[in-house]
Amino acid sequence: MKSITINGSKRESVGKKATRALRDAGQVPCVLYGGHDNVIHFSASEIDFEPLVYTSDVHTVKLKLGEKTINAVLQDIQFHPVTDSILHMDFYQFDDEEPITMTIPVQTVGQPIGVKSGGLFLTNLRRMDVRGLVSDLPDYIEVDISKLEIGDNLYVTEAASDKYEILHDDDEVICMVNAPRDLEALEADVEEEDAEVPATEQTEEAEETEEASEEEN
Repeated sequence: MKSITINGSKRESVGKKATRALRDAGQVPCVLYGGHDNVIHFSASEIDFEPLVYTSDVHTVKLKLGEKTINAVLQDIQFHPVTDSILHMDFYQFDDEEPITMTIPVQTVGQPIGVKSGGLFLTNLRRMDVRGLVSDLPDYIEVDISKLEIGDNLYVTEAASDKYEILHDDDEVICMVNAPRDLEALEADVEEEDAEVPATEQTEEAEETEEASEEEN
């Protein structure tokens, strides 16, 4: 998995006034959890976080705090409700031999047979939560959708791996191929028309047809 290096500085003061001053200077107040130091308060330039935040890719982080480099993953992020600027970030320190949980994007391969027949391809899970060693976590989870026909679903079990655990129910659907909307609408109209004809009228029509057939014979 790819990693991004962030140069930060430990914060001596964590009060509101100091935090506001950091943001005014283009810095983001952050907190690092885990590890032997328990909680570390630090800050880093908002610009340095752009490759980590504004991307569909997933990265681990190498936090450089002075002479110390710490492996971490982003746990939480808060944005300003109006400007969308980063207000605060939480990180979690991990060890190479410690399993961690991350959200990994799903990447599809191939074109479903059902789509070639006019079906509609729909995605239910664009990302999946997984747990494993960082060295075993992929940049994305690849699923082959080429064999999906109309009415088929691709389930979480079909994306399973020996290297990491997928934290979703086995019967959760990743993606599917549905029938075309015009076909669904046609079937719905037929069912509605059948429902509107009373059972007695259907019986009378059947009897009249049967009588006409007997007279011809």
